[in-house]
Amino acid sequence: MADTDIAPIMTTRREEATGFFQKLVSKGLGWARKYSLFTYPYATACCGMEYMSVAASRHDISRFGAEFPRFSPRQADLLMVVGTINLKQAPILKRVYEQMTEPKWVVAFGVCASSGGFYDNYAVLQGIDRIIPVDVYIPGCPPRPEQVLDGLMLLQDKIGNQVHRLRDPGEPNETAAHHARMLAAGK
Repeated sequence: MADTDIAPIMTTRREEATGFFQKLVSKGLGWARKYSLFTYPYATACCGMEYMSVAASRHDISRFGAEFPRFSPRQADLLMVVGTINLKQAPILKRVYEQMTEPKWVVAFGVCASSGGFYDNYAVLQGIDRIIPVDVYIPGCPPRPEQVLDGLMLLQDKIGNQVHRLRDPGEPNETAAHHARMLAAGK
């Protein structure tokens, strides 16, 4: 007779297994991270003008907690890739992503960053998700400021619903882990 026949085995889902205080801390950290995004704008093309208009007083991205752009990747947790990325720029973009602190999020701003846009040639990267994981795609050529704010609110909802810990044991965030699995599978 095996031990499993004698003792009943109970299985629980991960959300049910976390304690009350862990849930409370996770919710508080999610709220804090959701409204204190430090952006690193990686602007390379004409979408940069739309990014500037979102930061201007009419649309005012600071209402959503993404006010201060950081021009050092070590001080930023949100990478906004704004515009076309050439293949020569791809290693630089990947290095900027790797230098950012955890947890980190990425927004593909415009159709060129999302899929290469109308530049279907050998010199343009056909979507930044081929080298770094992307959390939110903002379509448009260039996207309207309202679309950018909608994309930011989608990202904030995603951040608020993630499980946050006080001490990260070195595992990457959810999107980066999914991206690594997709690369390993060859997709």
